[in-house]
Amino acid sequence: MQTNKQMTDLWERAKTPLAVLGGFILLLWFLEIVDWLIFNGALDGYGIKPRTADGLVGILYAPFLHSGFGHLMANTMPILILGGLIIISRGLKDFFVVTGVVMILSGLGTWLIGPAFSVHIGASGLVFGYFGFLLLMAYFERSCRSIVVAVLVLFVYGGLIWGILPRGDGISWQSHLFGLVGGILAAYLLGKQEAGQAAEPRTAPGMEDEIVIHDSYDV
Repeated sequence: MQTNKQMTDLWERAKTPLAVLGGFILLLWFLEIVDWLIFNGALDGYGIKPRTADGLVGILYAPFLHSGFGHLMANTMPILILGGLIIISRGLKDFFVVTGVVMILSGLGTWLIGPAFSVHIGASGLVFGYFGFLLLMAYFERSCRSIVVAVLVLFVYGGLIWGILPRGDGISWQSHLFGLVGGILAAYLLGKQEAGQAAEPRTAPGMEDEIVIHDSYDV
C-alpha cells in the first residue's frame, strides 16, 4: 500500500516536467514535418543570419528548425536525456532558466562570429548548453547527486566536446561553442544564487527590526 502511494506521489511530481519536455520534443518534430510537407524546407531560412538585422530574430527561431529528419533525430535523444536530467536534478524552473540563457548566448555568439551569408539552425546549441550546465553544476553545487550526474554525463556524452572545434563541414561549431558557454554561465548564475541564499542570516521571531552582524568574508 505504501509502495503504491509512493509511486503515485512520484508520478504526480514527474508528470508536469515530463509533459513539458515531451511537448518540446513533439513541437520540434511537428515543425519539421510541417516544413517538409508544406513549406518544402523554406522555414530553414528563418535561422540565424550573422550580423544582419533580420538574423537577430533567428536567435529565437533557430533551435526549433532543422535541416532534415536526420538532423532532428541527432538532437532529439540528447535533449531528452540531458534536459530530463536537469529537470530531475534541478526542477522545472531551473530547466527554463538554463534553456533561456543557452538559447540567447548561443544565438548571439553565432550571430556575432558566424560566417557571412550563412544560416544557422538546429537545437544542438541547447544540447551543448545542457551538457555544460550538468558538468559545471557539480563544481558549484558539490553534492553527491550533482557529481554522480556529471560523471554519468561525461561518460556518455564526453565526446561532444570536440564539436566546439571548427570542422569546415557545414556544422555550426559556433552554436556549439556558445551553447556550452551558455550552460556554464547558467551553472554559475544558479550556483551563485544558491550560495547567496545559503549565506543569508536568519533572524529569530521578534528580532525583525534588529541588525544582525555576523563574521564572514567575501572571497
